[in-house]
Amino acid sequence: MDKSSAEPLSVKECAGYACGDVASNLYWRVFDVFLFIFYTDVFGLPAATVGTMMLVTRIIDAFSDPLMGALSDRTQTRFGKFRPYLLWGIIPMIAAGVLTFTVPDVGDTGKLVWAYGTYIFMMLAYTFINVPYGALLGVITSDSQQRTKLTSFRFIGAFTGGSIVAYCTPELVLWFGGEDEKAGWQLTMLSYGLVSAILFAFSFFSTKERVQSINPTPGSVKQDIVDLLHNKPWLVLFSLALIIMMTITLRGSSGTFYFKYYVGREDLIGQFTLLYMVALAIGAAITPILTRFLDKRQLLILLMTLVMIFSSLFYLVPRENLLLIFTLQFFIGLCLGPKSPLVFSMYADTADFSEWKYGRRATAMIFSAAAFSQKLGGALAGGVMGWLLGSLGYQANQQQSAGSEFAIVLLMSLLPAAFAMLSVLVIYFYPLTASALQSIQQDLTLKRKELLNHGSR
Repeated sequence: MDKSSAEPLSVKECAGYACGDVASNLYWRVFDVFLFIFYTDVFGLPAATVGTMMLVTRIIDAFSDPLMGALSDRTQTRFGKFRPYLLWGIIPMIAAGVLTFTVPDVGDTGKLVWAYGTYIFMMLAYTFINVPYGALLGVITSDSQQRTKLTSFRFIGAFTGGSIVAYCTPELVLWFGGEDEKAGWQLTMLSYGLVSAILFAFSFFSTKERVQSINPTPGSVKQDIVDLLHNKPWLVLFSLALIIMMTITLRGSSGTFYFKYYVGREDLIGQFTLLYMVALAIGAAITPILTRFLDKRQLLILLMTLVMIFSSLFYLVPRENLLLIFTLQFFIGLCLGPKSPLVFSMYADTADFSEWKYGRRATAMIFSAAAFSQKLGGALAGGVMGWLLGSLGYQANQQQSAGSEFAIVLLMSLLPAAFAMLSVLVIYFYPLTASALQSIQQDLTLKRKELLNHGSR
Protein backbone atom coordinates (compact mmCIF):
# COMPACT_ATOMS: atom_id res chain seq x y z
CA MET A 1 0.00 0.00 0.00
CA ASP A 2 1.21 3.48 -0.83
CA LYS A 3 1.88 5.53 2.33
CA SER A 4 0.85 8.68 0.46
CA SER A 5 -2.81 7.69 0.10
CA ALA A 6 -3.91 10.57 2.38
CA GLU A 7 -1.44 13.20 1.16
CA PRO A 8 -2.57 16.26 -0.86
CA LEU A 9 -3.13 15.60 -4.55
CA SER A 10 -1.30 17.59 -7.20
CA VAL A 11 -3.19 19.89 -9.53
CA LYS A 12 -1.85 17.83 -12.44
CA GLU A 13 -3.40 14.62 -11.14
CA CYS A 14 -6.70 16.33 -10.30
CA ALA A 15 -6.82 17.87 -13.78
CA GLY A 16 -5.88 14.55 -15.37
CA TYR A 17 -8.69 12.80 -13.56
CA ALA A 18 -11.07 15.60 -14.57
CA CYS A 19 -10.23 15.04 -18.24
CA GLY A 20 -12.01 11.70 -18.00
CA ASP A 21 -15.28 13.45 -17.23
CA VAL A 22 -14.75 16.01 -19.98
CA ALA A 23 -14.54 12.98 -22.27
CA SER A 24 -17.57 11.28 -20.72
CA ASN A 25 -19.72 14.37 -21.03
CA LEU A 26 -18.86 14.93 -24.68
CA TYR A 27 -21.08 11.87 -25.04
CA TRP A 28 -23.38 11.80 -22.03
CA ARG A 29 -24.49 15.41 -22.31
CA VAL A 30 -25.44 14.90 -25.96
CA PHE A 31 -27.78 12.13 -24.85
CA ASP A 32 -29.08 14.15 -21.94
CA VAL A 33 -29.85 17.32 -23.91
CA PHE A 34 -30.34 16.35 -27.55
CA LEU A 35 -31.22 12.66 -27.89
CA PHE A 36 -34.92 12.93 -27.07
CA ILE A 37 -35.54 15.67 -29.61
CA PHE A 38 -33.26 13.88 -32.12
CA TYR A 39 -35.47 10.81 -31.88
CA THR A 40 -38.70 12.78 -32.28
CA ASP A 41 -37.72 15.47 -34.79
CA VAL A 42 -34.94 13.82 -36.87
CA PHE A 43 -35.31 10.08 -36.42
CA GLY A 44 -39.11 10.33 -36.63
CA LEU A 45 -40.33 8.42 -33.57
CA PRO A 46 -43.45 9.45 -31.58
CA ALA A 47 -42.73 11.08 -28.20
CA ALA A 48 -44.54 8.39 -26.18
CA THR A 49 -42.57 5.68 -28.01
CA VAL A 50 -39.31 7.45 -27.21
CA GLY A 51 -40.29 7.73 -23.55
CA THR A 52 -41.04 4.02 -23.33
CA MET A 53 -37.84 3.12 -25.18
CA MET A 54 -35.70 5.24 -22.87
CA LEU A 55 -37.29 3.68 -19.81
CA VAL A 56 -36.84 0.10 -21.05
CA THR A 57 -33.30 0.49 -22.39
CA ARG A 58 -31.99 2.40 -19.39
CA ILE A 59 -33.43 -0.13 -16.96
CA ILE A 60 -31.75 -2.93 -18.95
CA ASP A 61 -28.48 -1.00 -18.90
CA ALA A 62 -28.79 -0.09 -15.23
CA PHE A 63 -28.51 -3.75 -14.26
CA SER A 64 -25.17 -3.91 -16.07
CA ASP A 65 -23.62 -1.43 -13.64
CA PRO A 66 -23.29 -3.77 -10.62
CA LEU A 67 -21.93 -6.49 -12.92
CA MET A 68 -19.33 -4.06 -14.26
CA GLY A 69 -18.51 -3.03 -10.71
CA ALA A 70 -17.96 -6.63 -9.65
CA LEU A 71 -15.76 -7.25 -12.69
CA SER A 72 -13.54 -4.21 -12.17
CA ASP A 73 -13.24 -4.84 -8.41
CA ARG A 74 -11.71 -8.22 -9.31
CA THR A 75 -9.45 -6.96 -12.11
CA GLN A 76 -5.74 -7.22 -11.33
CA THR A 77 -3.18 -5.61 -13.67
CA ARG A 78 0.11 -3.80 -13.21
CA PHE A 79 -1.81 -0.57 -13.91
CA GLY A 80 -4.35 -1.24 -11.14
CA LYS A 81 -7.97 -2.33 -11.03
CA PHE A 82 -9.71 0.58 -12.73
CA ARG A 83 -7.30 2.62 -14.86
CA PRO A 84 -6.96 0.04 -17.70
CA TYR A 85 -10.64 0.39 -18.58
CA LEU A 86 -10.00 4.02 -19.56
CA LEU A 87 -8.08 2.62 -22.54
CA TRP A 88 -10.03 -0.59 -23.18
CA GLY A 89 -13.37 1.22 -23.46
CA ILE A 90 -12.48 3.95 -25.96
CA ILE A 91 -13.22 2.21 -29.28
CA PRO A 92 -16.59 0.68 -28.24
CA MET A 93 -17.79 4.06 -27.00
CA ILE A 94 -16.84 5.87 -30.21
CA ALA A 95 -18.57 3.25 -32.36
CA ALA A 96 -21.70 3.19 -30.23
CA GLY A 97 -22.07 6.99 -30.25
CA VAL A 98 -21.90 7.22 -34.04
CA LEU A 99 -24.32 4.32 -34.55
CA THR A 100 -26.85 5.74 -32.08
CA PHE A 101 -27.03 8.97 -34.10
CA THR A 102 -27.33 7.13 -37.42
CA VAL A 103 -30.74 7.07 -39.14
CA PRO A 104 -31.02 3.85 -41.19
CA ASP A 105 -33.02 3.79 -44.42
CA VAL A 106 -35.59 1.26 -43.22
CA GLY A 107 -39.26 1.24 -42.28
CA ASP A 108 -40.75 2.39 -38.99
CA THR A 109 -40.36 -1.02 -37.33
CA GLY A 110 -36.76 -1.29 -38.50
CA LYS A 111 -36.01 2.18 -37.16
CA LEU A 112 -37.44 1.29 -33.77
CA VAL A 113 -35.38 -1.91 -33.59
CA TRP A 114 -32.28 0.06 -34.61
CA ALA A 115 -32.96 2.71 -31.97
CA TYR A 116 -33.36 0.10 -29.23
CA GLY A 117 -30.27 -1.84 -30.27
CA THR A 118 -27.89 1.07 -30.73
CA TYR A 119 -29.05 2.88 -27.61
CA ILE A 120 -28.52 -0.24 -25.49
CA PHE A 121 -25.09 -0.67 -27.10
CA MET A 122 -24.24 2.95 -26.31
CA MET A 123 -25.31 2.67 -22.68
CA LEU A 124 -23.35 -0.57 -22.19
CA ALA A 125 -20.24 0.94 -23.81
CA TYR A 126 -20.57 3.97 -21.55
CA THR A 127 -20.92 1.69 -18.50
CA PHE A 128 -17.80 -0.28 -19.47
CA ILE A 129 -15.60 2.81 -19.28
CA ASN A 130 -17.44 5.04 -16.81
CA VAL A 131 -18.03 2.67 -13.88
CA PRO A 132 -14.27 2.01 -13.45
CA TYR A 133 -13.61 5.72 -14.01
CA GLY A 134 -16.00 6.62 -11.18
CA ALA A 135 -14.55 3.96 -8.88
CA LEU A 136 -11.06 5.32 -9.48
CA LEU A 137 -12.02 8.28 -7.28
CA GLY A 138 -12.21 5.98 -4.25
CA VAL A 139 -8.65 4.65 -4.61
CA ILE A 140 -6.70 7.75 -5.65
CA THR A 141 -6.86 9.16 -2.10
CA SER A 142 -8.20 8.06 1.29
CA ASP A 143 -8.74 11.60 2.61
CA SER A 144 -12.35 12.83 2.57
CA GLN A 145 -11.48 16.49 1.96
CA GLN A 146 -9.10 15.54 -0.85
CA ARG A 147 -11.93 13.49 -2.37
CA THR A 148 -14.15 16.55 -2.31
CA LYS A 149 -11.38 18.51 -4.03
CA LEU A 150 -10.92 15.76 -6.61
CA THR A 151 -14.64 15.48 -7.31
CA SER A 152 -14.82 19.26 -7.70
CA PHE A 153 -12.13 19.05 -10.39
CA ARG A 154 -13.97 16.09 -11.91
CA PHE A 155 -17.25 17.90 -12.26
CA ILE A 156 -15.67 21.11 -13.44
CA GLY A 157 -14.42 18.82 -16.20
CA ALA A 158 -17.87 17.34 -16.61
CA PHE A 159 -19.50 20.73 -16.94
CA THR A 160 -16.76 21.90 -19.29
CA GLY A 161 -17.56 18.97 -21.54
CA GLY A 162 -21.24 19.73 -21.16
CA SER A 163 -20.68 23.38 -22.06
CA ILE A 164 -18.84 22.39 -25.23
CA VAL A 165 -21.71 20.10 -26.16
CA ALA A 166 -24.36 22.70 -25.37
CA TYR A 167 -22.79 25.49 -27.38
CA CYS A 168 -21.07 23.61 -30.20
CA THR A 169 -23.41 20.74 -31.05
CA PRO A 170 -26.05 22.66 -33.04
CA GLU A 171 -23.30 24.53 -34.90
CA LEU A 172 -21.30 21.36 -35.58
CA VAL A 173 -24.36 19.50 -36.89
CA LEU A 174 -25.01 22.38 -39.28
CA TRP A 175 -21.34 22.72 -40.26
CA PHE A 176 -20.77 19.02 -40.90
CA GLY A 177 -24.13 18.26 -42.46
CA GLY A 178 -25.42 21.44 -44.08
CA GLU A 179 -28.89 20.54 -45.25
CA ASP A 180 -28.25 16.87 -44.45
CA GLU A 181 -28.96 16.95 -40.71
CA LYS A 182 -28.59 13.18 -40.37
CA ALA A 183 -25.00 13.23 -41.67
CA GLY A 184 -24.29 16.22 -39.45
CA TRP A 185 -25.19 14.24 -36.34
CA GLN A 186 -23.01 11.27 -37.36
CA LEU A 187 -19.92 13.39 -37.98
CA THR A 188 -20.48 15.43 -34.84
CA MET A 189 -20.50 12.28 -32.71
CA LEU A 190 -17.40 10.99 -34.49
CA SER A 191 -15.53 14.21 -33.72
CA TYR A 192 -16.58 14.07 -30.07
CA GLY A 193 -15.43 10.45 -29.94
CA LEU A 194 -11.94 11.21 -31.22
CA VAL A 195 -11.47 14.03 -28.72
CA SER A 196 -12.76 11.77 -25.94
CA ALA A 197 -10.18 9.12 -26.84
CA ILE A 198 -7.33 11.59 -26.31
CA LEU A 199 -8.77 12.81 -23.01
CA PHE A 200 -9.32 9.32 -21.58
CA ALA A 201 -5.75 8.37 -22.51
CA PHE A 202 -4.43 11.46 -20.70
CA SER A 203 -6.54 10.57 -17.65
CA PHE A 204 -5.04 7.08 -17.65
CA PHE A 205 -1.45 8.30 -17.72
CA SER A 206 -1.84 11.08 -15.14
CA THR A 207 -3.56 9.20 -12.28
CA LYS A 208 -2.43 6.59 -9.76
CA GLU A 209 -4.29 4.04 -7.62
CA ARG A 210 -3.09 4.27 -4.00
CA VAL A 211 -5.75 2.98 -1.60
CA GLN A 212 -5.80 -0.75 -0.91
CA SER A 213 -8.33 -2.68 1.14
CA ILE A 214 -7.47 -3.83 4.67
CA ASN A 215 -8.59 -7.22 3.35
CA PRO A 216 -6.88 -7.60 -0.06
CA THR A 217 -8.73 -10.85 -0.87
CA PRO A 218 -12.06 -9.95 -2.54
CA GLY A 219 -15.21 -11.59 -1.24
CA SER A 220 -17.89 -13.11 -3.42
CA VAL A 221 -20.19 -10.98 -5.54
CA LYS A 222 -23.06 -12.19 -3.37
CA GLN A 223 -21.24 -10.94 -0.26
CA ASP A 224 -20.59 -7.57 -1.92
CA ILE A 225 -24.31 -7.20 -2.63
CA VAL A 226 -25.26 -8.23 0.93
CA ASP A 227 -22.82 -5.66 2.34
CA LEU A 228 -24.26 -3.03 0.03
CA LEU A 229 -27.85 -3.68 1.09
CA HIS A 230 -26.84 -3.37 4.75
CA ASN A 231 -24.94 -0.12 4.16
CA LYS A 232 -27.45 2.49 5.36
CA PRO A 233 -25.48 5.56 4.18
CA TRP A 234 -25.25 4.05 0.70
CA LEU A 235 -28.97 3.20 0.63
CA VAL A 236 -29.81 6.83 1.42
CA LEU A 237 -27.47 8.05 -1.33
CA PHE A 238 -28.92 5.54 -3.79
CA SER A 239 -32.41 6.99 -3.25
CA LEU A 240 -31.10 10.54 -3.26
CA ALA A 241 -29.18 10.17 -6.54
CA LEU A 242 -32.20 8.62 -8.25
CA ILE A 243 -34.48 11.48 -7.20
CA ILE A 244 -32.01 14.26 -8.03
CA MET A 245 -31.32 12.68 -11.43
CA MET A 246 -35.05 12.85 -12.17
CA THR A 247 -34.93 16.56 -11.32
CA ILE A 248 -31.92 17.16 -13.57
CA THR A 249 -33.09 15.01 -16.49
CA LEU A 250 -36.58 16.50 -16.61
CA ARG A 251 -35.18 20.03 -16.82
CA GLY A 252 -32.24 19.17 -19.06
CA SER A 253 -34.17 17.23 -21.68
CA SER A 254 -37.17 19.56 -21.76
CA GLY A 255 -35.11 22.74 -22.23
CA THR A 256 -34.84 22.22 -25.99
CA PHE A 257 -38.61 21.74 -26.23
CA TYR A 258 -39.17 24.78 -24.00
CA PHE A 259 -37.28 27.15 -26.29
CA LYS A 260 -38.29 25.60 -29.60
CA TYR A 261 -42.01 25.31 -28.95
CA TYR A 262 -42.93 27.45 -25.92
CA VAL A 263 -40.62 30.47 -26.06
CA GLY A 264 -40.38 30.27 -29.85
CA ARG A 265 -36.65 31.02 -29.91
CA GLU A 266 -34.90 27.87 -31.08
CA ASP A 267 -31.80 29.96 -31.76
CA LEU A 268 -31.34 30.47 -28.01
CA ILE A 269 -31.11 26.77 -27.05
CA GLY A 270 -27.32 26.77 -27.21
CA GLN A 271 -26.92 29.93 -25.13
CA PHE A 272 -29.49 28.75 -22.58
CA THR A 273 -27.77 25.39 -22.10
CA LEU A 274 -24.30 26.96 -22.09
CA LEU A 275 -25.31 29.37 -19.32
CA TYR A 276 -26.57 26.41 -17.30
CA MET A 277 -23.31 24.52 -17.80
CA VAL A 278 -21.24 27.54 -16.77
CA ALA A 279 -23.35 27.86 -13.62
CA LEU A 280 -22.87 24.15 -12.88
CA ALA A 281 -19.10 24.52 -13.30
CA ILE A 282 -19.00 27.53 -10.95
CA GLY A 283 -21.04 25.60 -8.39
CA ALA A 284 -18.69 22.62 -8.62
CA ALA A 285 -15.62 24.86 -8.33
CA ILE A 286 -16.76 26.50 -5.09
CA THR A 287 -17.81 23.23 -3.42
CA PRO A 288 -14.59 22.83 -1.36
CA ILE A 289 -15.11 26.37 -0.05
CA LEU A 290 -18.74 25.71 0.87
CA THR A 291 -17.84 22.51 2.77
CA ARG A 292 -15.67 24.57 5.10
CA PHE A 293 -18.84 26.16 6.50
CA LEU A 294 -21.39 23.33 6.22
CA ASP A 295 -20.95 19.57 6.19
CA LYS A 296 -21.99 17.69 3.05
CA ARG A 297 -25.42 16.72 4.36
CA GLN A 298 -26.33 20.25 5.50
CA LEU A 299 -25.11 21.75 2.24
CA LEU A 300 -27.20 19.38 0.12
CA ILE A 301 -30.32 20.21 2.13
CA LEU A 302 -29.79 23.94 1.56
CA LEU A 303 -29.00 23.61 -2.15
CA MET A 304 -31.90 21.30 -3.05
CA THR A 305 -34.31 23.57 -1.15
CA LEU A 306 -33.16 26.46 -3.33
CA VAL A 307 -33.53 24.30 -6.47
CA MET A 308 -37.11 23.58 -5.44
CA ILE A 309 -37.87 27.30 -5.00
CA PHE A 310 -36.23 28.47 -8.24
CA SER A 311 -37.81 25.66 -10.30
CA SER A 312 -41.26 26.50 -8.93
CA LEU A 313 -40.78 30.13 -9.96
CA PHE A 314 -40.21 28.95 -13.55
CA TYR A 315 -43.92 28.10 -13.72
CA LEU A 316 -44.83 31.77 -13.23
CA VAL A 317 -42.42 33.31 -15.76
CA PRO A 318 -44.00 34.73 -18.97
CA ARG A 319 -42.45 33.30 -22.12
CA GLU A 320 -41.45 36.80 -23.25
CA ASN A 321 -39.33 37.51 -20.15
CA LEU A 322 -36.05 36.09 -21.41
CA LEU A 323 -33.96 37.87 -18.78
CA LEU A 324 -35.84 36.21 -15.92
CA ILE A 325 -35.79 32.82 -17.67
CA PHE A 326 -32.02 32.97 -18.07
CA THR A 327 -31.51 34.32 -14.54
CA LEU A 328 -33.50 31.53 -12.90
CA GLN A 329 -31.70 28.94 -15.01
CA PHE A 330 -28.34 30.32 -13.90
CA PHE A 331 -29.24 30.11 -10.20
CA ILE A 332 -30.64 26.59 -10.58
CA GLY A 333 -27.37 25.54 -12.21
CA LEU A 334 -25.37 27.26 -9.47
CA CYS A 335 -27.27 25.27 -6.82
CA LEU A 336 -27.03 21.95 -8.67
CA GLY A 337 -23.32 22.37 -9.43
CA PRO A 338 -22.09 21.17 -6.01
CA LYS A 339 -24.47 18.19 -6.05
CA SER A 340 -22.23 15.87 -8.04
CA PRO A 341 -18.97 16.62 -6.17
CA LEU A 342 -20.79 16.21 -2.88
CA VAL A 343 -22.67 13.01 -3.70
CA PHE A 344 -19.75 11.22 -5.37
CA SER A 345 -17.45 12.19 -2.51
CA MET A 346 -20.08 10.80 -0.14
CA TYR A 347 -20.16 7.54 -2.11
CA ALA A 348 -16.43 7.17 -1.48
CA ASP A 349 -17.14 7.81 2.20
CA THR A 350 -19.71 4.98 2.20
CA ALA A 351 -17.01 2.68 0.81
CA ASP A 352 -14.96 3.56 3.88
CA PHE A 353 -17.99 2.86 6.08
CA SER A 354 -18.49 -0.56 4.48
CA GLU A 355 -14.82 -1.48 4.89
CA TRP A 356 -14.83 -0.29 8.50
CA LYS A 357 -18.02 -2.17 9.40
CA TYR A 358 -17.58 -5.40 7.40
CA GLY A 359 -13.82 -5.57 6.75
CA ARG A 360 -14.31 -5.68 2.98
CA ARG A 361 -13.91 -2.92 0.38
CA ALA A 362 -15.87 -3.13 -2.89
CA THR A 363 -15.26 0.36 -4.28
CA ALA A 364 -16.42 -0.30 -7.84
CA MET A 365 -19.53 -2.14 -6.66
CA ILE A 366 -20.52 0.90 -4.60
CA PHE A 367 -19.89 3.34 -7.45
CA SER A 368 -21.51 1.09 -10.07
CA ALA A 369 -24.62 0.70 -7.98
CA ALA A 370 -24.60 4.49 -7.64
CA ALA A 371 -24.53 4.73 -11.43
CA PHE A 372 -27.41 2.25 -11.47
CA SER A 373 -29.52 4.62 -9.36
CA GLN A 374 -28.71 7.61 -11.59
CA LYS A 375 -29.54 5.70 -14.77
CA LEU A 376 -32.76 4.45 -13.23
CA GLY A 377 -33.64 8.03 -12.30
CA GLY A 378 -32.87 9.17 -15.83
CA ALA A 379 -34.94 6.31 -17.24
CA LEU A 380 -37.95 7.16 -15.10
CA ALA A 381 -37.63 10.84 -16.03
CA GLY A 382 -37.44 9.97 -19.73
CA GLY A 383 -40.53 7.81 -19.40
CA VAL A 384 -42.45 10.52 -17.55
CA MET A 385 -41.44 13.10 -20.14
CA GLY A 386 -42.46 10.99 -23.13
CA TRP A 387 -45.76 9.90 -21.66
CA LEU A 388 -46.69 13.41 -20.50
CA LEU A 389 -45.89 14.98 -23.88
CA GLY A 390 -47.66 12.18 -25.74
CA SER A 391 -50.78 12.28 -23.57
CA LEU A 392 -51.14 16.06 -23.93
CA GLY A 393 -50.84 16.11 -27.70
CA TYR A 394 -47.21 16.81 -28.61
CA GLN A 395 -46.54 16.69 -32.37
CA ALA A 396 -42.98 17.03 -33.67
CA ASN A 397 -42.18 20.07 -35.83
CA GLN A 398 -45.74 21.43 -35.52
CA GLN A 399 -47.43 24.32 -33.75
CA GLN A 400 -48.14 22.94 -30.28
CA SER A 401 -51.54 22.83 -28.62
CA ALA A 402 -52.24 24.52 -25.30
CA GLY A 403 -52.06 21.08 -23.67
CA SER A 404 -48.62 20.23 -25.00
CA GLU A 405 -47.30 23.70 -24.11
CA PHE A 406 -48.60 23.16 -20.57
CA ALA A 407 -46.76 19.81 -20.44
CA ILE A 408 -43.50 21.46 -21.54
CA VAL A 409 -43.81 24.14 -18.84
CA LEU A 410 -44.55 21.51 -16.18
CA LEU A 411 -41.43 19.58 -17.19
CA MET A 412 -39.32 22.71 -16.66
CA SER A 413 -40.90 23.84 -13.40
CA LEU A 414 -43.28 22.11 -11.00
CA LEU A 415 -42.33 18.49 -11.70
CA PRO A 416 -38.59 18.94 -11.05
CA ALA A 417 -39.46 21.16 -8.08
CA ALA A 418 -41.49 18.31 -6.57
CA PHE A 419 -38.59 15.88 -6.93
CA ALA A 420 -36.20 18.45 -5.45
CA MET A 421 -38.47 18.72 -2.41
CA LEU A 422 -38.51 14.91 -2.09
CA SER A 423 -34.71 14.83 -2.20
CA VAL A 424 -34.55 17.19 0.79
CA LEU A 425 -36.67 14.77 2.82
CA VAL A 426 -34.39 11.85 1.89
CA ILE A 427 -31.16 13.67 2.82
CA TYR A 428 -32.32 13.97 6.43
CA PHE A 429 -31.77 10.21 6.86
CA TYR A 430 -28.05 10.29 5.88
CA PRO A 431 -26.13 9.24 9.03
CA LEU A 432 -22.45 10.01 8.23
CA THR A 433 -21.81 13.32 9.95
CA ALA A 434 -18.38 14.93 9.71
CA SER A 435 -17.40 13.70 13.20
CA ALA A 436 -18.58 10.12 12.55
CA LEU A 437 -16.68 10.01 9.27
CA GLN A 438 -13.50 11.33 10.87
CA SER A 439 -13.64 8.59 13.50
CA ILE A 440 -14.16 5.89 10.84
CA GLN A 441 -11.26 7.11 8.71
CA GLN A 442 -8.90 7.33 11.68
CA ASP A 443 -9.75 3.73 12.58
CA LEU A 444 -9.14 2.57 9.00
CA THR A 445 -5.80 4.40 8.89
CA LEU A 446 -4.63 2.51 11.97
CA LYS A 447 -5.73 -0.81 10.49
CA ARG A 448 -3.89 -0.08 7.23
CA LYS A 449 -0.72 0.79 9.14
CA GLU A 450 -0.99 -2.50 11.03
CA LEU A 451 -1.42 -4.35 7.73
CA LEU A 452 1.60 -2.55 6.25
CA ASN A 453 3.77 -3.31 9.30
CA HIS A 454 2.69 -6.95 9.28
CA GLY A 455 3.48 -7.24 5.57
CA SER A 456 6.96 -5.75 5.99
CA ARG A 457 8.04 -8.31 8.59
